[in-house]
Amino acid sequence: MLKLCVFVAAISCVASSAAAGDDVMASRYGNTTITRDANGITNKIHYKADGTFDGTQGDATFSGTWKLDGKGRVCLNTIASGTLCTPAYAHRVGDTWTAGGYTVSLVQGIQ
Repeated sequence: MLKLCVFVAAISCVASSAAAGDDVMASRYGNTTITRDANGITNKIHYKADGTFDGTQGDATFSGTWKLDGKGRVCLNTIASGTLCTPAYAHRVGDTWTAGGYTVSLVQGIQ
């Protein structure tokens, strides 16, 4: 469960924005955020406009809810890790960056 907590924190700190006004999560909807840790483990997460997300970490699946807190942060809530809030930064589909020891990519479509 600790690995999931770290994974969710790494993903949430890189919330995304395209040209969607104030919704920094808009470019995530209908797309996939892929993370890879230093050991090459790949994780995928799918944010939805209704404030939910789901994903996979290795063979495990997870889901939860997310919301913007009005302070420039996105907060993710899962049963396993509770609520984690981290700064939200803008990214576009096709971007790759590093966060919390992960290489993160935002790719088009649900994968």
